Amino acid sequence: MPSPTEITAPQLSRIIGLPGAPLLIDVRAEEEFRDDPRFIPTAQHHDFRRRSAWGKQYVDHAVVVYCQNGLSLSQGAAAWLRDQQIDAQTLKGGYRDWIATDLPLVRSDKVPPLDELGRTVWVTRARPKVVRIACPWLIRRFIDPKAAFLFVAPSEVPSVADRFNATPFDIEGAFWGDRGDKCTFDVMLEDFGLTSEPLKQLAVIVRGADTNRLDLAPQSAGLLAASLGYSRMYRDDLAQLEAAMAQYDALYRWCRDATEETHG
Repeated sequence: MPSPTEITAPQLSRIIGLPGAPLLIDVRAEEEFRDDPRFIPTAQHHDFRRRSAWGKQYVDHAVVVYCQNGLSLSQGAAAWLRDQQIDAQTLKGGYRDWIATDLPLVRSDKVPPLDELGRTVWVTRARPKVVRIACPWLIRRFIDPKAAFLFVAPSEVPSVADRFNATPFDIEGAFWGDRGDKCTFDVMLEDFGLTSEPLKQLAVIVRGADTNRLDLAPQSAGLLAASLGYSRMYRDDLAQLEAAMAQYDALYRWCRDATEETHG
């Protein structure tokens, strides 16, 4: 049974991807991270020795700290954070137990570099409908909860990407763009390594709505209708993104927990 300051891998897996999930801190030793540079979804890797430099960014957040085996590095870092009045738990068994449970991991080599505020920064076309909301939802829930999104005129995306060190997505020619029959959401799932069954099921719904292939999933037509409604409710793209996050939260929970439930 875990202590009050520990959480198990199965328990953590049930809250990752949900609104209000704790932030994750990876304090594996540098050589351990180099040997396996993947990370648990949403985690940031930090050098435990520089905790005074990065610790303050977690004030007012609940966090889970993990190291390779759930021993001194994570327990010491979490105890230090608690001394700074930060709500910090450790992952019981650490990264080792997460891997042993065969839970999702993110490829760190696909994650863009962080800005001076410790965020990834992304840019895409203004007036989003489906994928340009679905991809930010995926990034904030499974890659970087603090990610920033810039919505600009289509013709200005490449220039803004270059001048503001932002990663372009869902535009022609971008690495994060459509590939054959796959939409940008599919591409992100595949390249980041997020292959859980609920996310794959959600991807079919998103692809159907984004490509007008409403035969792919019964839910695609509803997602398209709601997305077009959101785009008309909000003039501000960021306000639309914030409002529509709940729509994808609900779809994800349905894919994960409720596909067998009926109502009548």
